[in-house]
Amino acid sequence: MNKPCVNLIKLSVGTENVDDLFAWQSGQQAQMADGLPRHVTRMFPKRVDEILNGGSIYWVIKGVIQARQRILRLDEVTGGDGIRRCAIVLDPDLTRTQTSLRRPFQGWRYLTPADAPPDLPKGRESEEPLPVELNRALAEIGVL
Repeated sequence: MNKPCVNLIKLSVGTENVDDLFAWQSGQQAQMADGLPRHVTRMFPKRVDEILNGGSIYWVIKGVIQARQRILRLDEVTGGDGIRRCAIVLDPDLTRTQTSLRRPFQGWRYLTPADAPPDLPKGRESEEPLPVELNRALAEIGVL
């Protein structure tokens, strides 16, 4: 029997586009000792087995899902304040996705594979995302 898979969805606060996210993750501050990018969050996911069964983190940039990264592992880390946190360790490759509007939220949320936007087809990875207003209008009429 196949184990279920689940993804995470997270706002990428302070980034303007996928290139900004990549640049930030390439910096030493965002990397683990092994050089892999990570995102540290206060809460540790409860659905670890499902996340580690092929799950990705989908990044919301400026109100729109624009990219995803495969989650490699979840490490427990302790901050300088002594509080335990979760480091979501990521594959360094960012995969651009078809855009999908998302309202603001705090923290991260689970995202089922059925609700996740598909990856952009080969050859379209470098396309600029649609303007938010156009994307929203197309979503409202059911085109996206």
